[in-house]
Amino acid sequence: MTNYLLNRLLRGVLSIILVVAIVMILVYSLVDRNYIFLQDSSYTKTISNERVAYKYRCWEDYDYLDYVPYTDFLAERAKAGEITTEERLKLANLGYTAADDEEDVAAAVRLFTETYEAKGYTVVRLDADMTNGNLKRGGAQQLFAHRDKPLIQRLWKYFTHLITIDNVHYAKEDIENRGISFTLFDPVYGGKKLSPAVIGNGTKHKYLLYFDNKFPFVHQQLFNVNLGLSYSVNTGVDVFDTMTQSQGSIVKSEITYPSGYVAEVSRDLHSATYAANTYSSGDPFYVTRFVDDYTLLEPVKGSLSKTGFSFVIGILSVAMAYLLGIPLGLAMAQHKEKLVDKLGTLYIVFIIAVPSLAYIFMFRSIGKAVGLPHTFDVDSANRLMYILPIVSLALPSIGGLMKWTRRYMIDQMNSDYVKFARSGGLTDREIFSKHILKNAIIPIVHAIPGSILGALTGAIITESVYTVPGAGGMLVKAINFYDNGVIIGLTLFYATLSVLSLIIGDILMALIDPRISFTSKAR
Repeated sequence: MTNYLLNRLLRGVLSIILVVAIVMILVYSLVDRNYIFLQDSSYTKTISNERVAYKYRCWEDYDYLDYVPYTDFLAERAKAGEITTEERLKLANLGYTAADDEEDVAAAVRLFTETYEAKGYTVVRLDADMTNGNLKRGGAQQLFAHRDKPLIQRLWKYFTHLITIDNVHYAKEDIENRGISFTLFDPVYGGKKLSPAVIGNGTKHKYLLYFDNKFPFVHQQLFNVNLGLSYSVNTGVDVFDTMTQSQGSIVKSEITYPSGYVAEVSRDLHSATYAANTYSSGDPFYVTRFVDDYTLLEPVKGSLSKTGFSFVIGILSVAMAYLLGIPLGLAMAQHKEKLVDKLGTLYIVFIIAVPSLAYIFMFRSIGKAVGLPHTFDVDSANRLMYILPIVSLALPSIGGLMKWTRRYMIDQMNSDYVKFARSGGLTDREIFSKHILKNAIIPIVHAIPGSILGALTGAIITESVYTVPGAGGMLVKAINFYDNGVIIGLTLFYATLSVLSLIIGDILMALIDPRISFTSKAR
């Protein structure tokens, strides 16, 4: 089995890379890159040359290309000691046109052009936009170089930066006692509560491992997943953080800062990250609360994350579907062509024939009529609001499980081994429970991991109808806003879940049916 798992994982990884590469080709090559500005209010506020430069800066942020302004080139030369700071400032004074450049500036421009054209860049110079001898707003002269990123480079950068490991060299300033320590008594709890924690000094996050009373109770910040920054859906925030950060209203509580200062605020001490020269600057606000430069704290919110809401609703709907769908499918098979079978068939036909949006709204109306909450409130503690989304999401799964369970059971009932078992004196109950059910359930078991992991992705239509703040609508919103980072990040996330569900499904099948083996034997 080990060889099988390794081969399957290798093929899965290659499949994931291929899928991400295809999506990158679609969003970066086949979709007009100007569409990213359709919802950009900053773009509409710029005009003339300033708008052109803004577009190239954004295209670099969106990973379309490499963009190098002339001023950055001069800054790099100054940093390397080729020119002084005074010379850098002087050389940055471009003329309104190339003919207006001073001799030293013209020489620097030629060097810039030759350097980057040799690297395959396209150098663009925009002359000043003038009206009646006056410089128009946003019309200042521009000089920059740009080069589209090849797919291989983009893929390499994406996957090599996918997971980053926090380390003690993150902080560049001089820090005493730089390193990692372990404690059994977490300082967040005053050092009095037995709660192991791994604490870093010089790292980005102060707490690399800690425990609290929130699911999954054990948290780590040593390994960070970087699916890609969002530029529209959740500006400046990584896709993974957008999916996993808590939502809802701010929750205040009394906390004791590392200095011993007590205050009622909404801050999570476990989220402390390094901010250079905050505490060490002597600012009274930081000095009274902290003992080092780990001063950036995330707010505490009182509700689940997007993935959390989707998973709770999804996993409960999966449980409901299996608890109802399989027994009903078994009943239909045992009473083939009788009333139970006909009623079950009627439900299956209904759930397949009627569009999902139609029956979701129908059950929403029924739920509203009987007094159930029909819209989701992220800050509400009313658990009844989960009922309608869970039921609506479970309905098609119940029908599918009924259909396939009935089919697999009937197929097994007509097998030769059932006839032999009857001739051997076994009762129908014994044949059903010991033989038919075990064989019929194997293909259904294979789909269980996919159903569970699929709950993490959310349900687009159901979450939209009931206004559930889950992960289901993120991809649709990202596509509408041309948010490439979110599109690619979610593609990777979905592809990874698909590969894992298939592998886990195969393992479950092998555990249930001893006839299935993942080892190949020479014959």
